[in-house]
Amino acid sequence: MQLPAERRRLGLRIASAVLAGATVVALAPTAMAAEPVRTGVEQSSTAPDRGLQKSLDALLKAGGSSAGLAEVRDHGRAVWRGAAGTGDLDGGTPARADGRFRIGSVTKTFVSTVVLQLVGEGRAELDAPIGRYLPGVVRNGDAITVRQLLNHTSGLFNYTSDPGFFPDPDDEASIRRWLDEGRWTTHSAQQLVDIANRHDPYFPPGTDWKYSNTNYIVAGMLIEKVTGRTWNEEVERRIIRPLGLRDTSMPTTAGSVPGRHAHGYFKLSSGPVDITKLNPSMAGAAGAGISSAADLTRFNAALLGGRLLGPAQLREMKQTVDAENGTRYGLGLMQMSSACGDFWGHTGGIPGYSTVLIGNADGTRQVALSQNPYDRPADPAAAGRAMLEFLTKAGCGGGGDATAKSAGAFVVQPYALH
Repeated sequence: MQLPAERRRLGLRIASAVLAGATVVALAPTAMAAEPVRTGVEQSSTAPDRGLQKSLDALLKAGGSSAGLAEVRDHGRAVWRGAAGTGDLDGGTPARADGRFRIGSVTKTFVSTVVLQLVGEGRAELDAPIGRYLPGVVRNGDAITVRQLLNHTSGLFNYTSDPGFFPDPDDEASIRRWLDEGRWTTHSAQQLVDIANRHDPYFPPGTDWKYSNTNYIVAGMLIEKVTGRTWNEEVERRIIRPLGLRDTSMPTTAGSVPGRHAHGYFKLSSGPVDITKLNPSMAGAAGAGISSAADLTRFNAALLGGRLLGPAQLREMKQTVDAENGTRYGLGLMQMSSACGDFWGHTGGIPGYSTVLIGNADGTRQVALSQNPYDRPADPAAAGRAMLEFLTKAGCGGGGDATAKSAGAFVVQPYALH
């Protein structure tokens, strides 16, 4: 989605970044950013660089990000890491390949994995109505199944699309008030669901597909109801600790990104505003997570390699429905076509950060990419091509045709840009 007016672009930076479940394609350093730098690059004789750093540099130059970083993992080993741009516009600090970042809707894959573990333990049923577990929580809850929450066929209104949730995109004063006040607001899961409940559903359950962050807020509530522990605690207990993901956390209200990280920014008429710190309860189980490229590729490898779910549950996770722009959506997992076969993963957006995580079906190769959106790409088509080139090279090991079988799917189009 591109909006022509500068003020509309300012507001869209908020609306499109928060829980977009998507990637703002092709982002580049601003005039204030230092030249792209190579940091922490690793190569191996079995999976050489093949121009990945050059492609990452081009990806940033094609659009409008202040920083970006990525990792490629192959058969359990990080075979390439790279970074470009500036991690801190005030100090000019180069971005680092080992930095942490907000992962937005990639959080959904963690949450869905926990729900499917509970299904495997017989503590929840995919085709049971959510009203059985959370009576009266959502509209029409007795007709919406757990599966329909996880694959976005519930029809529940997306709470982040509520006109009152974000400021007026045409009013910079409204945006500034949100920056000063709204981004610090603590939201409970029930409060977010109540916002959605004020709106009619998009469609009857199971009759269509519509990305809605509300689905995963409810999934988080389901986890707490079944286990007696919050979704954050269960992700920590069941995934983060067993896999040793030292850079990964699922905060509730803590506003900082711990450790080394590139900062996120909004571009206002007065210049960049640092939005790295915010209250992640606005995202909750739909997108509050923080991680690193190394941790995300390890998570994707473990998931698709069968270490986190039994065969039956992994098959259920990969049961897809038609989504948008050539993609198919499973249970917290997107299926994307490429020149070298299908990839599985998710995308994410939250103010200041945009993420792509993909891996091949057998869990042997993974790619994680984080960018810090700042300015609108000057040439969106060129930006899309740069994204496609990077993901094809990284995902296919340098081989394969950069025109991919489903370019729109591999580039990963935005969801919920309302």
